[in-house]
Amino acid sequence: MTSDPEAGGRHRIAFGLEYDGSRFRGFQRQQQRPTVQEVLEDALAAVADEPVTVHCAGRTDTGVHAACQVIHIETAASRLERAWVLGANSSLPGAVAVRWARFVDARFHARFSARGRYYRYRILNRWIRPGLFAGRVAWERRPLDAERMHRAAQALVGEHDFSSFRALGCQAKHARRCLRSIAVHRAGDEVVLDVAANAFLYHMVRNIAGTLIRVGCGEREPAWVGEVLAARDRKQAGITAPPEGLYFMGVDYPDHPELPARSADLQPFPRGRDLS
Repeated sequence: MTSDPEAGGRHRIAFGLEYDGSRFRGFQRQQQRPTVQEVLEDALAAVADEPVTVHCAGRTDTGVHAACQVIHIETAASRLERAWVLGANSSLPGAVAVRWARFVDARFHARFSARGRYYRYRILNRWIRPGLFAGRVAWERRPLDAERMHRAAQALVGEHDFSSFRALGCQAKHARRCLRSIAVHRAGDEVVLDVAANAFLYHMVRNIAGTLIRVGCGEREPAWVGEVLAARDRKQAGITAPPEGLYFMGVDYPDHPELPARSADLQPFPRGRDLS
C-alpha cells in the first residue's frame, strides 16, 4: 500500500490504537460520555477537515482496555500516514494514542475482514488490593493455581456452543465460536489469561475468567469447566469477572498482511486458516 495518496477521490485508512478503558464509557458512541469512538471521530475529523465515521474491529465495554484496537475511516482528505498519526494524537486525550496508520483498499473492513481476535485478562493475585495498577487489573485476594486453571481451560478449545459464557444482553445470532487457543500462566503476583478466537460473544472472556477463578481458588475441579460448556446454560458458569482486567490485544487479517494489527507479544494465527 502506498503511503502517499493521490489527490482527489476517497481513501480508506486503517489505524491501530491503544487506550485506557477506565477513562471511557466503552468504545461505541452513546449518550453516556466520553466514549472512545467519540474522541476518535473528533480528532480524525480535525485532521481530515471533514466529518468521519469510525468502524472498529471489536467494540469494548466500559473499563475495558486495548493494546491494539483496529479501526478504519473513509475520507477525501489527502494526508501522509505519518501526518494522520501525529495529527490525531495531537487532538486525542492522553488515555488514547494512535499507534499506526495504513492506506487500505475498499475491500478492507476493520470488523468484517477480521479472521481472529485476541484478548488478555490480567488478575492481580495477592492479599493487598492494587494501588499503582488500580483500574488496569482485576484483583483476587485468594491464592490462585494458574496451572490448574490452564488445565481446566483446555476443555474450551475448538468450535463449540458457548451459551454458558454468553451474557444475557448478547445480540449475536448464535453462540457457536471457534476458540483457537487459551492459556493461563503466572507472572509474579499476576495470573494472566490469553485467549484467541475467530470472534467473541458479549462478556465471553470475562465469563470464562470468572469461571476459571473458581477452579483456581479450589472451589471447583478442573473437569467442571467442560461440564459448564456442555450445559449451554449461563447460570452454570462463574460470575462475570470485572472489566478492568480485560485487554483487546489485536486482530488477525490474513488478507491484509501489511497491517501490524496485533500486539507483538502474542502469537499470530496460522496464515491461510480461515477461522470465520
